[in-house]
Amino acid sequence: MINRDITSWAQKNAGWFPVVSITGPRQSGKSTLVRAIFPDYRYVNLEDSGIRSMALDDPVGFIRNRPPHLIIDEAQLAPELFNMIQVVSDEVGAPGQYILSGSQNFLLLKQITQSLAGRVGILKLLPLSFREALSAVPELEVSNFVLRGGYPRLYDIDIPAEVYYENYLATYIERDASGYVDPRNLSMFRNFITACAANCSNLLNLTGLANDVGISVQTARSWLSLLESSYVVFLLQPYHANLRKRLTKTPKLYFYDTGLLCHLLGIRTKEQLLTSPQRGAIYEDLAIEETIKRHQNAGRQPRLFFYRDDSKIEVDLVDITDSSRPELVEIKSSATFRPSFTRHLSHVGELLHIGNESQSVVMNAEETTVVGGRTIWSMRDWLTRD
Repeated sequence: MINRDITSWAQKNAGWFPVVSITGPRQSGKSTLVRAIFPDYRYVNLEDSGIRSMALDDPVGFIRNRPPHLIIDEAQLAPELFNMIQVVSDEVGAPGQYILSGSQNFLLLKQITQSLAGRVGILKLLPLSFREALSAVPELEVSNFVLRGGYPRLYDIDIPAEVYYENYLATYIERDASGYVDPRNLSMFRNFITACAANCSNLLNLTGLANDVGISVQTARSWLSLLESSYVVFLLQPYHANLRKRLTKTPKLYFYDTGLLCHLLGIRTKEQLLTSPQRGAIYEDLAIEETIKRHQNAGRQPRLFFYRDDSKIEVDLVDITDSSRPELVEIKSSATFRPSFTRHLSHVGELLHIGNESQSVVMNAEETTVVGGRTIWSMRDWLTRD
């Protein structure tokens, strides 16, 4: 098993709360993680139809006959269990009684907020970070990680990324999307995911996505929500402050995994990545998704934004996760630093009162340097920072 950076945070939550919930995309390693962290816990998986039937037919008996400590995988498939989990956890009164995992965030969190509010520590497990992948493949290059992505199975067995992601998409559409998308429209839903990939790192344009696929804007909005809740894509919101500027109100669209992103874009090799017109968007996605992982794995709630005003002054990332030390970050796919890379940083830094020491450029440089008080990060160093 590849060591996961979130392990310590998960153990702390199990010492604080009677219930711990771990959500994340399908095949991100949730089951492997919880069984490794809590090896003495009994494990049940509700994707097993027989076990799920028992849980649905007799939720009281199901929980009473399986006292803590218990791991329930894909817990959202039996929402009837949550009231009994609340009852038993209140009776026992100890932390770490139940570990719940699931790949349908919207369903799991709905049940948690209705039945377990205040009793549960909520964690998100995304695919492997570059730093985690390095522990399995020490010689891993950033460009190879971009193409392969972070799903653990790609590092456990020697399977081509193209084969893996085609099967991943088929499984995702069959198991997760089919319950929310008209079966007659599943092929169009696949086209919608591809259209999202083509617009990655851009301002969200639902009308454009709808027109590309031939669906209504309302359907595009619904499908995008499904992709968000199942951790395929996320939206980065614009930074708003009390400034005398007209700031954009439209979020930007990103993927949680560059391997899936590259597969959807038809990028299979380093040569194709190097020459792709989407190269800049892909590396921007990489740097931002890895920043999310770094914060979440350490137990910090990411507070990430981008800046863009009506003068088209834009900074790719405004990180205010640590409010005492906000950061401005420009992300470039270039290997050669140019002074123009910092022009927008200077402008926005003055507006937001963020000094050069908290401004960075992330790029495909060989090494990290400091220019004018700003850190010019190599992509590799940025992806492995604490």
